[in-house]
Amino acid sequence: MSLLWVWVTLAAAAAQTLRFLLQRQLAGAGRGGGLSAGGATFSRFLFGAPIASLIAAGLLAAGARVAVPGAGFFGFVLLGGAAQVVATFLTVRLFSLRNFAVGVAFTKTEAVQVAILSAVLLGERVSALGWAGIGVGLLGVLLLSRPPEGFSARAMVYGVAAGGLFGLSSICYRGATLALEPAPFLARAFVTLACVTLAQSLGMALYLRLREPGELGRVLGSWRRTVWVGVTGVAGSAGWFTAFALMNAAYVRALGQVEMVFTLLASVFWLRERLSAREGAGMALVVGALLLIVAAQAGGG
Repeated sequence: MSLLWVWVTLAAAAAQTLRFLLQRQLAGAGRGGGLSAGGATFSRFLFGAPIASLIAAGLLAAGARVAVPGAGFFGFVLLGGAAQVVATFLTVRLFSLRNFAVGVAFTKTEAVQVAILSAVLLGERVSALGWAGIGVGLLGVLLLSRPPEGFSARAMVYGVAAGGLFGLSSICYRGATLALEPAPFLARAFVTLACVTLAQSLGMALYLRLREPGELGRVLGSWRRTVWVGVTGVAGSAGWFTAFALMNAAYVRALGQVEMVFTLLASVFWLRERLSAREGAGMALVVGALLLIVAAQAGGG
């Protein structure tokens, strides 16, 4: 089962790419439109929370034993959930500043940030080969993210901030799943996911009620589209949380850079954007980085 985390991470990255495509449309940057950045962000959690809760309840009913969570678990859940909400909000805002592939690329500084945070907060370090993979991947992502007309300062700020917050949420979710040991990894993943998405749904609902009157009704009224954001969102989150329960978050998020490749392919085949030679070279670097990261973990680094 040593490489199970790899396959789970790849599946999570694919699901997240699809969710970003759907969320981009809901936010008005693609076909359809109609919701604010806050509404599009909320749609991710609203329909995902019940699904995650049902699966967690099913695992517990089937005999999975999970100790009563302590304060540390809930601290990780609340901090990670809040960081992810803000990061998702910033990512949705990015879609109106840059084309789809470039907007997502700016968030990929997360791989470096999460490796540092993982060592500081959880004491989980990355090997030299792992750092090499992260560095090569970062170069590939930077190559992918530089449009011919140059960077947008606002997009860079949003992207780097989103990457840092996504990184913080990853570390918190890893910490929360570890706090539930020695329960089975699937039970730890889904109990954590259920608690996180419930907290996020309540928090976002309160925010929209106070700051964006009427947006809650628009999200619910668009349920035929928003439900798919929730479904793909919880599918991706289930993959990430399961991977976090199995492996150091730094390796998981570094491998998750394959999402950039999926994003570019989606941009070409779905959004009809052109793939340049520079982007092709960047994709090659990202794929090479993934091989280094897997090799580093397989070698015990």
